[in-house]
Amino acid sequence: MEDAFPRVELWGSRLRGLLPLRPLNLLTRPADLLTARRLANRLRADTVCFRDLHGLQRTVSDLLVFQLEGKGTQPPLVVKYPCSSRAAASLAQGCDVVRQLTRDDRLDEWRRLLPTVEECRLGGPFPLVAEGRLPGVEGNELLRRAPERTRPMAVSALRAVGDLHRATGRPEPVATRVREWVDPRLAVLAEEIRWCRQGPGAAATEALRDRLIRGLTGRTLTVAWTHGDYHPGNIMLSEEHGTLTGVIDWADARPDGPCAIDSYIFVLALRQQRGGRQLGRIVADVVRRGSLLPDDRRLLTEADVPPPDEDADEAVLPLLTWLWHVAGNAAKSARYGRSNRWVAGNVVPVLRAVAGR
Repeated sequence: MEDAFPRVELWGSRLRGLLPLRPLNLLTRPADLLTARRLANRLRADTVCFRDLHGLQRTVSDLLVFQLEGKGTQPPLVVKYPCSSRAAASLAQGCDVVRQLTRDDRLDEWRRLLPTVEECRLGGPFPLVAEGRLPGVEGNELLRRAPERTRPMAVSALRAVGDLHRATGRPEPVATRVREWVDPRLAVLAEEIRWCRQGPGAAATEALRDRLIRGLTGRTLTVAWTHGDYHPGNIMLSEEHGTLTGVIDWADARPDGPCAIDSYIFVLALRQQRGGRQLGRIVADVVRRGSLLPDDRRLLTEADVPPPDEDADEAVLPLLTWLWHVAGNAAKSARYGRSNRWVAGNVVPVLRAVAGR
């Protein structure tokens, strides 16, 4: 009987891994509606009807999110309430970033793309965040409605984030920053994803580290304010013109990040949306080919990313981008690392490709 508890723990872990990544909103919706109404009433200090609440959902990152219509002179809001300590920390980080960017004198033009944010403590373990609702339509939604407009919308988004990088950035030799960009994120994978901690997964993770350090050392990249998760779901676009009207979810941003990751994650996420494949399988294909697809390379010419040298490893920047993306997700919610499907589609294929398997 000495090993009974470890066996129970192992089977519990396996069963959790079979659960869907996204929360089952239909099961939690009645309780979530009551929570949202309670929060909205305390936020607005008046009576809020259920019809004033829109878009209620629980996100993978453990946030309860809904839109609250304005009354009279009150603006419409996007309300976010964290359901875990990780979600609360991520939300607070995003608020702090937006405040820093709003005060940055170099970003006069960019201020119009930022949400207004206010943290409000209304009782309970965590504060909620109320954001002014930005104009336009979420990029993912607009691309679903009008896929023929993908390229002009992508060009608008890439040029806009390039403006942010140019306003706040400077070219730097990467050698002094490689380990701070790589090692903490690899540590997140080892902490959150069992497969990365032992055997082939641990060996492949170490192979990735070696490849990134070897491929980035000696390069010069622009270091600046980076969004860190700049994909179509985190931008707002004008439905009429397809131009950028806002950028949301700044929890992964930092003032000294490698700018290339914003452009690369946008292009790779577009590929994911158009092909219906998981990001890890797309990046694994890049590793095996040693290059991006021609259409993706052409789209990157609209960004502020210099083309790779002929003798450079063209897969290195996609790999660095992938690492930031999956480590950022795994750090924000334990759901990712526990999901067998997410790990199998987004982590394992890349590490196996790096290891040559």
